[in-house]
Amino acid sequence: MSEFALQREVLELRARNAKLIAVLRLVVVLLNVCNVTLAHRRIIDGEKKRRILRAVERSRTIIHLRIALRILGLSATRYHSWKRDEECELDDVSSCPQSLPQQLTTEERETIKDMVHAKEYRHVPTGTLSILAQRLGKVFASPSTWHRLVRRHRWRRPRKRVHPRKPRLGIRATAPDEIWHVDTSVVRFLDGRRAYLYAVIDNFSRRILAWRVSEYFDPTNTLAVLVEAGKATVKTDEPPTVLADAGVENRTAAIDELINSGILHRVLAQTEIAFSNSMIESWWRTLKHQWLYLNTLDTVDSILRLVDFYVDEHNNQLPHSAFKGQTPEEMYRGTGKHVPEELAERRKAARAERIVTNRSTSCGVCAVEAVV
Repeated sequence: MSEFALQREVLELRARNAKLIAVLRLVVVLLNVCNVTLAHRRIIDGEKKRRILRAVERSRTIIHLRIALRILGLSATRYHSWKRDEECELDDVSSCPQSLPQQLTTEERETIKDMVHAKEYRHVPTGTLSILAQRLGKVFASPSTWHRLVRRHRWRRPRKRVHPRKPRLGIRATAPDEIWHVDTSVVRFLDGRRAYLYAVIDNFSRRILAWRVSEYFDPTNTLAVLVEAGKATVKTDEPPTVLADAGVENRTAAIDELINSGILHRVLAQTEIAFSNSMIESWWRTLKHQWLYLNTLDTVDSILRLVDFYVDEHNNQLPHSAFKGQTPEEMYRGTGKHVPEELAERRKAARAERIVTNRSTSCGVCAVEAVV
């Protein structure tokens, strides 16, 4: 070979070496940034293990084994364990049966898989199925082992549901003062004493129609909030339907007399969400955890002041997510129909302004390039 050909080959090899170094740098940076390592990752597939072992063996002709394992994040103990597994050619297990003889055999795992997928056992819970397999003399493994195998291999039980699920949405009104919810809740003072909250909420608008705080449990307070709520009702053809639980405060003679007069229609709330009192229960939870429990509760006057503030905020200031930005007061009075459209237009304008601002923003490098 001539001297010219040798120089040309050297130049080509140098260029190729430079490209390989550049690619290697990119791969190393990517692995470090994405934290790609085998240190805390389990690989069960035998073919994947063999591919890694073959790559390590090829690299050993150029770099030391210790360096190759460090790049992969693979310990020497784990590497040699994989080598032993490769020699026994058992690809369907995660570890060599001779090193871990207590693990399930291939036949036992297949039996578990068949029983999990079997339609004749679809009515049997997985934990019970593991005990049934022991009674039948098929597989003697603990319920935790069955659950672990089901999760690892993502086995799905043949349980296609035919019966309709329970409704997730509670009862909903179509107009103000069609359905009310009345309930009583308890708030504890710092010294252990109690205060009782009474409230009526409109189902359609989520507006608090009336409320009251008392230091003592008095069923007449329920009647008082119902009467107060009825004074400012929107005129409707039918009397409001009041959902209440079966507590003694909702079954007094005075309330029965009010119901019998035809002013209100009472329905006892049920445990099913479609006829439950969950709307006011949700408001109690929000009132307590979002506001009352953030303040010092030591007297009835302090609770009165706090509840008065929050009811005003809830009715008149805080937009409800179910109403596309309208407040309960606007929904109740029908004065906020323009709010969703206005908010949509303002969001559109904000997006346009955001695009203009981002396109006009530049850093120091961009400013220098523009000048050049």
